[in-house]
Amino acid sequence: MPKMKTKSAVKKRFSLTASGKVKGAVAFKRHNLRKRPQKMKRKARGTFILFEGDAGIVKTFMPYR
Repeated sequence: MPKMKTKSAVKKRFSLTASGKVKGAVAFKRHNLRKRPQKMKRKARGTFILFEGDAGIVKTFMPYR
């Protein structure tokens, strides 16, 4: 049986925590930040843990991680 391939996009954008949760970056932080409220920019710092439904989809794209 051939090996499954990991999606390159998922490999670059997400990582797994030690407990198996999927960690990713917050969206809408690339450009046009002058339009965004300061509160939104502050809350979007760092990373966040994906919800279980979304995490399941992402995990199917990275089978060996």
